[in-house]
Amino acid sequence: MAGDVDYGVHGGGYAAVRVMAAGAVVSDSQGRFLLVLRSRDPEAGCWTIPGGRAEGLESLAETAIRETYEETGLHVQIQRELGLFELSVAPGQVYEIHDFLAHSPTGELCAGDDAADVGWFSREEMAGMRLTHDLLGYLTRYGVLSD
Repeated sequence: MAGDVDYGVHGGGYAAVRVMAAGAVVSDSQGRFLLVLRSRDPEAGCWTIPGGRAEGLESLAETAIRETYEETGLHVQIQRELGLFELSVAPGQVYEIHDFLAHSPTGELCAGDDAADVGWFSREEMAGMRLTHDLLGYLTRYGVLSD
């Protein structure tokens, strides 16, 4: 779906703002995952996959590619969509986040845009980090991270 906001009516008859967003799940040859440290809400101070709001008429896959570059300095290629989830960030505002499997990262890793830091982390390292809500659960359900 192109664009970043959809105004819909949900149960109860009130209008909710639906913000379209996308993220990229990127791993390296050592099985580590590319994560960014969020510097802004929602969930500032938590590590997560690179991603953000769709802009203009770009596709959600294009959003994942752009956001990965802006936040990490790396160019990636999208392989396939992994799934989606909804994140309620305020009354009447819901982010619909589509996550994509990405590969072939090229470029120089550096934190940019709204990322306070960026790095590659193993499953074991991630278990001890402050992550966004249920990140390990989503990666497991997507089939890219084993229990």
